Amino acid sequence: MLNFDFDWDLILRQTIQVGGQLIILLIAFLIISPIAKRAISRMIKKSTSHKNVSEARALTLEKLLVNIFSYTLIFVFIVMFFGIINIEIGPLIASAGVVGLAIAFGAQGLVSDIVTGFFILLEKQIDVGDYVTVAGYDGIVEEIGLRTTQIRGFDGTLHFVPNRNISGVSNHSRGNMRALVDIGISYEDNIDEAIGVLKQICDEFANDERFVEGPDVLGVQAFGSSDVVLRILGKTENMAQWSAERDLRKRIKEEFDANNIEIPYPHQVNITKKG
Repeated sequence: MLNFDFDWDLILRQTIQVGGQLIILLIAFLIISPIAKRAISRMIKKSTSHKNVSEARALTLEKLLVNIFSYTLIFVFIVMFFGIINIEIGPLIASAGVVGLAIAFGAQGLVSDIVTGFFILLEKQIDVGDYVTVAGYDGIVEEIGLRTTQIRGFDGTLHFVPNRNISGVSNHSRGNMRALVDIGISYEDNIDEAIGVLKQICDEFANDERFVEGPDVLGVQAFGSSDVVLRILGKTENMAQWSAERDLRKRIKEEFDANNIEIPYPHQVNITKKG
């Protein structure tokens, strides 16, 4: 007959002891994590304040270091957790055998992510806050991590792109941007008069702080099916091109209306046959 006479007092004491250690470990994790992240932020700001490092670059390094610290802290937490419950990780890893080999093959993608991310940072291909086109996604870079790069699309969607999928980067935020506006006038309107109105509008925007050069009227760009297309072009500060184009179009519409210059639009003609 089996004897199930357990020392319940000992089991209870051990359970309380292990439970207490786990609670202390969890509390320490919750306290250390935010404190360390703030310390990293202050360290980056302090170390880059007296150097020729852009704000975007400093923010990129800050997010990367926070990402590395988070992975390291999670690893330490797991090791200490197994230590508290008296499970040796070494023998588990050594006895993994085929499973460990499979994980090693699966980790090739992880290694590729880390290596690719390293070269992206080393070559300064992108920084946090840049407007980029990466792996078929357009948007603003929010974070460059060990494994993934996060890109916020203009519709608000956050895209997580594995670093190994970043085979080519189009960075639209390096240097000045281009504000381009094409506007059509009817064939019956006087082209020189329309260009004169556009030049007046360009002169208004010459002192706009968004523009670093221009804007200027380039002249006739194309002949459409029902309009003559005129083009305005200027160089703007990074990410300011869209608002500048919107304001230019608004002023063009206002001045064309004031000067009776027609902006053609599609007309529909209905023909009814009488039987």
